[in-house]
Amino acid sequence: MRYFIRLSFLGTRYSGWQIQQNAPSVQAQVTRALSLLLRESISVVGAGRTDSGVHALNYVAHFDAKSDITKNATEWCYKLNAILPSDISVSAVTPVPEGAHARFDALSRTYLYCIHGYKNPFIEPFSTFCPLALDIDEMNSAASLLLGTHDFSSFSKLHGGSKTNICTVHQAFWSKQESCVHNMATEGHLVFTISANRFLRNMVRAIVGTLIEAGRGKIPPKEICRILEKKERNAAGASVPAQGLYLYKIAYPYTVY
Repeated sequence: MRYFIRLSFLGTRYSGWQIQQNAPSVQAQVTRALSLLLRESISVVGAGRTDSGVHALNYVAHFDAKSDITKNATEWCYKLNAILPSDISVSAVTPVPEGAHARFDALSRTYLYCIHGYKNPFIEPFSTFCPLALDIDEMNSAASLLLGTHDFSSFSKLHGGSKTNICTVHQAFWSKQESCVHNMATEGHLVFTISANRFLRNMVRAIVGTLIEAGRGKIPPKEICRILEKKERNAAGASVPAQGLYLYKIAYPYTVY
């Protein structure tokens, strides 16, 4: 049987989702825990890569197993969480059709990026400190120019390995919030939300770094159009740190949870 599994993880001490040689990964931990619990060799396929240090609130993966775990799914999740480290948590497991695929069936992915304007040591691992005055209206004007289908080479890590750098962005906007995603209150908190059919390596962090430049008045919002047209990584701003980035939601053409 094939199952979809929903999990969240704190990415601080991981090299990302995907298994890598000589580096800890979330995929390796989940694969180990599933194989141990089900007493069979399990292969886990994730919805996509995440960069080193990036967090996930609702990540989705699939795996095949001989065991029927649908009757005691709640107990099964409890046992799996007991095996997993404290920074990875499984919230649901659902049987799906044999051909369902966590990566290729995804219609869109939504990321959040959190920044705070006043130094707060308690949210430092979960948000990026940006003490500069930012004009959120200018940042949203610039973000609106990302909507639609474009070549995002200027916002992609060099030699990222993608066959195409064409992506379709459905929404991109900044909002003021009283707390970060962990409900920890801090002053001057801003959250960037972006949804697209696909993302390139380092794309969101490069976009955020460029939009912050617009918020500081270093570039006009319309400069985003020129940056997209250049298709060169050095045309955009510097990438922001990983700790403020969260994979927030993945949409599928069928109901999973």
